Amino acid sequence: MTEGKSFEISKWEVWQAYERVKANKGASGVDEVTIEEFEADLRGNLYKVWNRMSSGSYFPPPVRAVPIPKPDGKVRVLGVPTVADRIAQTVVAARLEARVEPMFHPDSYGYRPRRSALDAVAVTRRRCWSKDWVLDLDIRAFFDSVDHDLLLKAVEANTEDRWVVLYVRRWLAAPMVHPDGSVQDRDRGTPQGSAVSPVLANLFLHYAFDAWMAREFPSVQFERYVDDVVVHAATRGHAERLRSAIAARMIEVGLELHPDKTKIVYCKDDNRRGSHEHESFTFLGYTFRTRSARNKHGRKFASFLPAVSREALVAMGRQVRRWRIHLRTGGSLTDLARWMNPIVRGWMQYYGAFYRSELYPLLRRINTYLVRWARKKYRALHGFKKVKAWWRALVARYTRGFAHWAWTRDFLPTGW
Repeated sequence: MTEGKSFEISKWEVWQAYERVKANKGASGVDEVTIEEFEADLRGNLYKVWNRMSSGSYFPPPVRAVPIPKPDGKVRVLGVPTVADRIAQTVVAARLEARVEPMFHPDSYGYRPRRSALDAVAVTRRRCWSKDWVLDLDIRAFFDSVDHDLLLKAVEANTEDRWVVLYVRRWLAAPMVHPDGSVQDRDRGTPQGSAVSPVLANLFLHYAFDAWMAREFPSVQFERYVDDVVVHAATRGHAERLRSAIAARMIEVGLELHPDKTKIVYCKDDNRRGSHEHESFTFLGYTFRTRSARNKHGRKFASFLPAVSREALVAMGRQVRRWRIHLRTGGSLTDLARWMNPIVRGWMQYYGAFYRSELYPLLRRINTYLVRWARKKYRALHGFKKVKAWWRALVARYTRGFAHWAWTRDFLPTGW
């Protein structure tokens, strides 16, 4: 133990935490100190974090509440800690992750190393082919409802470091400051957006759901990405029994299944007869439903497949519209490509991983906006034939100019 310090925390741990926080970027907290301003006295600021954590005198400041609109018109509140607090949380998260990660369930995918949302989507797709029914779980307001006592009990069971428990307790109790200046005390929940919340959420749901499922229903397969869960069942009756059992389990641990959003879904395809009230569900931005596919002989058949959800498409479309591409005539196409490509490429890599043709209309809209940009910038391109000829020459000459041209170079003949 460092001389004169209550807890053994290395300066190297704090430095590594700072590098992770810097890489993740993020907004400032209640003190309005940005990462750049924090770095103005980096050595001194990191020493303060280390010194206070090591001596047991670190007390987290309030968390800044940032409301984020949801597709359904409601609001999700993110909690943004200060830069220094994010570093302190990352130190604790790293120490806790090293202990609990090996025990987590293989079908838990959220915020875990070497596991991704796309891995969860791929496994879900494969299991929907072998099981006829899905229980699509919606845990109501999970991050606002986590029982502090149960969570601290789970943390205490998985660490010998008293300071980890001490600081988790303080973070859970840290108040939240809303945009209107009001201060909200918290006796439940863990704010989304904090660096330590992902591992705490996974730890809580490991005991509340994963380990319980493995114990009570060892043959039942599921995929969980933090609080987003899909459970597979062979029959409708089995799915109904699972829903009742899981609902009761959630009540035991202080949570609740949303009665309207939790639903039983029939994975209908060419080999499955009949129908059901629900024949689609959305998981991690992908909507699973009956879609046309081709077998190895080129024949079409109906399969149960994931593709980008309508909600995700609407959100991306709104972002593209906010770019106001046609008004950016002061720059060049190269300038446009430089800032657009990383964003569009990210959409393609994620939402185009399965049934990518559903993404094509959005990509064509981007091309249409580029055509509008050209017509506004160059007077000679006002006629449709002229702009069409210019476009064909452009995409032939610069085949990789824009990331999405690898998939489609078409544009819409109207709206430009």
